[in-house]
Amino acid sequence: MPFLELHLRLRGDQQPAVEAALEALGSDAITLMDAEDTPILEPGIGETPIWPQVHLAALFQADLDRGDLLAELEPAVPPEVFHSARFAILDDRDWTRAWMDHYRPMQFGRRLWIYPWTEQPPNDPERVVVRLEPGMAFGTGTHPTTALCLEWLDGVDLQAKTVLDFGCGTGILAIAALKLGARAGWCIDNDPQALLATRENAQRNGVAGQVHVLSDRDPRPAAADVLLSNILLNPLLALRAQLSAAVRPGGLAVFSGMLAEQADEFIAAYKAQFSGLTVTRRDDWIRVSGQRVAD
Repeated sequence: MPFLELHLRLRGDQQPAVEAALEALGSDAITLMDAEDTPILEPGIGETPIWPQVHLAALFQADLDRGDLLAELEPAVPPEVFHSARFAILDDRDWTRAWMDHYRPMQFGRRLWIYPWTEQPPNDPERVVVRLEPGMAFGTGTHPTTALCLEWLDGVDLQAKTVLDFGCGTGILAIAALKLGARAGWCIDNDPQALLATRENAQRNGVAGQVHVLSDRDPRPAAADVLLSNILLNPLLALRAQLSAAVRPGGLAVFSGMLAEQADEFIAAYKAQFSGLTVTRRDDWIRVSGQRVAD
């Protein structure tokens, strides 16, 4: 069924109060978008970044009376926010699967392929296939940082290795490692949507018994043979001690989520824990791989 969509423009500092007011009025879903063109590249640890000017879209049941909604909204939000209100009718659609309309199978390295869950891969023993449904989580292979990590995985020996995917998103990296020969994977994320997507994708790919999904508050597993961490520079720097301890001496690690101009800062922070740090660039993004040294 269709939905009634309410659009508002507001300042970033007004967002918590406005969102709370809309939830109190029964909004089914709220989406925040940049109202101008202000990129946010690196939120700090535990931060929920927001733009200076925000375009907010709130969904309500289509049969809700617009006049009644506005009457209840007016005293609950600042006047300038109320006067920006406009309505639209949103046709029913499975938005979490809309990416599949344009997503096509992609090859990474020599053997590894990522397929949308809706498309059946060919019966080709030379292909290692991960079938993916991202849900609301990050990581489909289309972003350069994910692609760089997938290509690295295809080029290393993962037979019988344990892997730790820190900031797992959809679980794409750990699942790919398991399909490439790893024996067990631990997936950690602070986003509940990511944990849900990882569990579901592990089930779809027949590796659920090898995947252990943990929140960032759960006890950490023993040091892994291979560390995968596709997050941003600030958390990589803040979590240096934890991430270094997460991979055994002699184990391998790959880090991504960084811009090219951030390479020197990352290497300066990690060079005491990892040898052979190697930077690989794609567009404006990089991955850095290396081997854990003994403390």
